[in-house]
Amino acid sequence: MGGLKMISLEDVEDMSALTRAEIEALAEHDRISTFDAALMGDYMMHEHHGPQRVHEMICDDIRIALHKDDLKHARELFAVLRGFLAEHPEAARGMD
Repeated sequence: MGGLKMISLEDVEDMSALTRAEIEALAEHDRISTFDAALMGDYMMHEHHGPQRVHEMICDDIRIALHKDDLKHARELFAVLRGFLAEHPEAARGMD
């Protein structure tokens, strides 16, 4: 018998439609674990208007960082947002 094999956080992140940085932004936004954010984010990316919601969540995080005068973090999140929009241009479209 080979025994039980556990799925790791890295496995979940690799199977997600999002990058690790995008997953971390969602975890920050909802104050949940990275594991839960990976699952939630992947689910959202397959839902109607899900990519737009992920876009909004990252933008919310940027606004919060700016409000706290944390320009370094705001820049990091902006880079995440740019990468997200480059990979998922449908997220920039308006919500119907």
